[in-house]
Amino acid sequence: MRALELGIQSNASSKTSETEDMTKTSQRLINKGFLATPVVALVALALSWGRTLPDMLLGLLGVVLAVSVIAAVHHAEVVAHRVGEPFGSLILALAVTIIEVGMIVTLMLSSPDSSSELARDTVFSAVMITCNGIVGIAIVIKALRKRVATFKSEGVGGALATIGVIATLSLVLPSFTTSTAGPTFSATQLTYAAVASLGLYLLFVFVQTYRHRDFFLPPALPKTETPKKTHATPPSNRTALISLGLLSLSLVGVVGLAKVTSPLIESGVRDLGLPQVVVAVSIALLVLAPESVSAIRAAYAGRTQKSLNLAYGSAMASIGLTIPVIAVLSLVFGFNVALGLGGKEIVLLAITLIVSTLTVVPGRATVLQGGVHLALFGAFLVLAVSP
Repeated sequence: MRALELGIQSNASSKTSETEDMTKTSQRLINKGFLATPVVALVALALSWGRTLPDMLLGLLGVVLAVSVIAAVHHAEVVAHRVGEPFGSLILALAVTIIEVGMIVTLMLSSPDSSSELARDTVFSAVMITCNGIVGIAIVIKALRKRVATFKSEGVGGALATIGVIATLSLVLPSFTTSTAGPTFSATQLTYAAVASLGLYLLFVFVQTYRHRDFFLPPALPKTETPKKTHATPPSNRTALISLGLLSLSLVGVVGLAKVTSPLIESGVRDLGLPQVVVAVSIALLVLAPESVSAIRAAYAGRTQKSLNLAYGSAMASIGLTIPVIAVLSLVFGFNVALGLGGKEIVLLAITLIVSTLTVVPGRATVLQGGVHLALFGAFLVLAVSP
């Protein structure tokens, strides 16, 4: 009997060892893929730049573009893991925003007449995805596992207030000003909106990383709950530096491939008879998809604070960095940029800010709050496809 038990234990141990070996092998292959992706993207960019390509090749380049976005955020995650919170969330948000701004700028430069609303629609899409989609999913996951999602309202509330102000200055007021025709700013108004957005974002970064860093760290666990070791070992300095270099290469590849594949994206939207805003929604969904996965992982591991830091940090960076860049392009090259949202978008933004305030002020949220945010996110997607 004892021998039989030992045999069973030996077989179980052998199976566990085989599973661990398979997992390690798969992880090594994934890591090698992330190492090779930036190089592949740059080679593809060099071979395709300035050429007219058939749709099949553009589709393949689109796949390379999507994988490059994932690789870029992966390398940003490695660097973020090395520096820790809240710097990690900041690095991820900046990486995603650089990709977003690069794609917007390349599309605007390639077809300025048809892209006057692209920046506005992409930024608004990013706000809806982060403040409703990512926040809603993160709260639901944590609440289903632990009944209540907890976080520090001091930090999250400050982030939400900043988002509300810069979103109103940049995306709502242009629809009501009278100095220029249409949902646009005059040069003076645009300059102020850009400076205010960038200044508030930099002030937030200062508060998050230095002045009140503790506001953005996870709250202490209750005495009845024992902490679990959910964090992997931080990478070495050498690994982090390699990822930083590959992140830079990935960003170059993503921005370049976005310009190369832009005709396919625009023609696809036209052929399907979809509104032009779908292009902006697609850009936002693409660049935010890997970060959404990071936020979901954090929520599953019980780190709601990190999930909300990622979500609101990305929303703020999207506005605070994109609007100044677009303002410079508009003033220097004379682009006509429409920033003002339409009526239904303003309603969605307003109800999002109200609901988000009610969610974050208590510092605790249940599955109900998560469901409300997801309902708003669904409404945004439906109205984007069927306005």
